[in-house]
Amino acid sequence: MEAVILAVHIVIAITLIGLILIQQGKGADAGAAFGGGGGGGASSTVFGSQGSGNFLSKSTAILATVFFVTSLFLSYLSGQVSAEKTEAVDVLNRVEQIQSEDKPAVPVSANTPAETTDKPALPDE
Repeated sequence: MEAVILAVHIVIAITLIGLILIQQGKGADAGAAFGGGGGGGASSTVFGSQGSGNFLSKSTAILATVFFVTSLFLSYLSGQVSAEKTEAVDVLNRVEQIQSEDKPAVPVSANTPAETTDKPALPDE
């Protein structure tokens, strides 16, 4: 499920970038941007006299909202995965702690060497 949401998130991000790049600034004339040099005026624009601003603005707003929702949902899923990993590590640490408590401590006496070897002792000469 996380992979599907991530794929949708990436597609929305690319589409949102494209929509933002298509839009003109408030002072820009769409007819001049597409080579309409005169005569027709606003009637020669691509989306009509005010159609581009309304359509593109609403589309951008909707996609931006969906982008933020998918971002929040992906961060929520990421937090859930990290919480599960933390719980698993806590359980493993607790198991190791219990196992180490069950083992009796072996006292080391002063006569016992700290390191034992499998080599036979050499006779003193």
